[in-house]
Amino acid sequence: MSYLWSMMVVCALACAVSVAGWVADPPTTVSAESVASKPTPAPAARVFEMRTYDTDNADMARAMHARFRDHTCRLFRKHGMDLVGFWIPRDDPTKLIYLLAFPSKEAAEASWRAFRDDPEWQRVFAESHEKAGGKIVTKVESVWLDPTDYSPIR
Repeated sequence: MSYLWSMMVVCALACAVSVAGWVADPPTTVSAESVASKPTPAPAARVFEMRTYDTDNADMARAMHARFRDHTCRLFRKHGMDLVGFWIPRDDPTKLIYLLAFPSKEAAEASWRAFRDDPEWQRVFAESHEKAGGKIVTKVESVWLDPTDYSPIR
């Protein structure tokens, strides 16, 4: 099967799935006024945390990614953190931006506390700094996010 034919089949399947979803749950009409006036958090939604980590250079960024890949992601899951995604800005490869989800802000605080107190994390943290020859992450920014009532991800 040629590449073009394969892509046409994938596109046809995607369209069929989209149409089936629309038929099962057709979109509701949303007025411009309702969206502009009051985007509200969805009821009973998860809370999200977007974190941005800065490093000083490419070597420290590689050390940060290795630590996430080899240890941090597994430890996050161990402590109840839902890993939504990880990104590197195209214009600054020394940064990492990632998104976590939690059932509530209280659950997030408990997960972070358990993560920070985990002896394995404390060992990995110390060893990674020693191996890298210094502090890996120089700045951490955290933003708490609530999904809107029209967000496809909750």
